[in-house]
Amino acid sequence: MRINLTKKDLVNSVYMQLGFSKNITEYLINDFFQSIEQNLIIDKKIKITNFGTFSLREKKDRVGRNPKTKEEKIITKRIVVLFKPSKEFKKFVNSMDDV
Repeated sequence: MRINLTKKDLVNSVYMQLGFSKNITEYLINDFFQSIEQNLIIDKKIKITNFGTFSLREKKDRVGRNPKTKEEKIITKRIVVLFKPSKEFKKFVNSMDDV
């Protein structure tokens, strides 16, 4: 089962842990995400220690096919965001299997 974590869930979690008002917590989280977005656009790569690295990669044009109709279409070039988890983050996730 997949559970989505919304920004509202993050605000509530941080609010409960830090005790700031929900408005201040929401501004804090929005500023955090905005900072990541802006730095990723400028630097093309962001490393968050003990978490992972976000980077941008340009994908070239390619041919795609509709599996039902076999119709071919050109998929235009685009920029995608990649995430590579750190060793510490991988270790943490793998230790969850022991629970």
